[in-house]
Amino acid sequence: MSWEARRLRYVISTNPSKAELGSLPSEMDVSFVPMEAVGEYGGLRLDQSRSLDSIREGYTYFRDGDVVVAKITPCFENGKGAVAERLLNGAGFGTTELHVLRPKPGLDAHFLFYVTLSDRFRKRGEAEMYGAGGQKRVPEEFVREFRHPIPPLPTQRVIAAFLDRETAKIDTLIAKKKRLLALLEEKRTALITQAVTKGLDPVVAMKESGVEWLGKVPAHWEVKRNKVLFREIRDLSEHGDEELLTVSHITGVTPRSDKDVYMFMAESMEGYKRCQPGDVVVNTMWAYMGALGVAPRDGIVSPAYNVYRPRGRELLIEYFDLLCRTPAYMAQINQYSEGVWRSRLRLYPESFFTLLTTLPPLEEQQRIVHTARDLDMEQTPLVKQLGASVTLLREYRTALISAAVTGQIDVSSSTAEDDRP
Repeated sequence: MSWEARRLRYVISTNPSKAELGSLPSEMDVSFVPMEAVGEYGGLRLDQSRSLDSIREGYTYFRDGDVVVAKITPCFENGKGAVAERLLNGAGFGTTELHVLRPKPGLDAHFLFYVTLSDRFRKRGEAEMYGAGGQKRVPEEFVREFRHPIPPLPTQRVIAAFLDRETAKIDTLIAKKKRLLALLEEKRTALITQAVTKGLDPVVAMKESGVEWLGKVPAHWEVKRNKVLFREIRDLSEHGDEELLTVSHITGVTPRSDKDVYMFMAESMEGYKRCQPGDVVVNTMWAYMGALGVAPRDGIVSPAYNVYRPRGRELLIEYFDLLCRTPAYMAQINQYSEGVWRSRLRLYPESFFTLLTTLPPLEEQQRIVHTARDLDMEQTPLVKQLGASVTLLREYRTALISAAVTGQIDVSSSTAEDDRP
């Protein structure tokens, strides 16, 4: 039998009704799957459960054998989705940001899942997204109308088994390289933390700092509160065509782009602040996650951020940028942030000014910064090489999946045995 190109609506049903659970007891526990429990390129973490009556409303229903696909950006582009298997009592509920695809007879769930990971499905789905900014979603109609070649069921199972094996090998390689990247980052963090809190001289005389998170510091260092070192910049004054900057825990302070989740056109510039190179910009809401950094250029920032300018020349701002990203300093930020943990924590100016900063002599700050730069120069080539290797492996995985599910490669000679559990 040959492959037949068909629209998915003829071989699947989508987003099944919860009415089919009507006969089940309301107190029965089923799997609960928030978005963070949906794996990229497969797998569901099934460590949570809830009773039917507590999640019947407001969540997406699926059962064993269904395929779930994230529909919101960036989860869709990142490949979040899986075949639902081993659900508690055969049923699960999850985030409303999932499409549920249920194969009809003649379509293998694992083959269908790999179709949803194919390059063509992902790129066309991304092009069909609707909404604005970080709320773009893939419409259900796109999934139903997506046209794809469907081979006979035995061939589907052979392809799915082949991809299970081959992608597992690729994922193992990716995991090893990502682990090495993590070890390099751990080494960098440990060395820089040692340098900015204890100095570069291992035999220097030490003294008690009187600060719990800091412990002992070199005897010739000072420890000062940020209110002595910084002043707050509160207004915009006159402004022209300055660049609008944003702050994240990943990229630090960077120009705002059209892809930013919270991009908007403000009707008023009230509350905006001007910053200049060397100012510290803090994301008030996400500071506890590391969303702060030094402005690399002149610009303006939204009311969501606070701007602090060094008062004098005793603090080298590059040194402070290294210090405020260490685990110890981040713990201090967490301690003084106000609100509910991991929900509405805020680092307000009065709390920022309460923070304590180690202050070596200026020349020693410069040596610490140079040491950190040397370390980065040493590690950067390997980090780039490993990152490029991970990217290539991911691209190869996508290409392999796309080729296999469209019949561009013959996998029948690899093995005809479906060894999935």
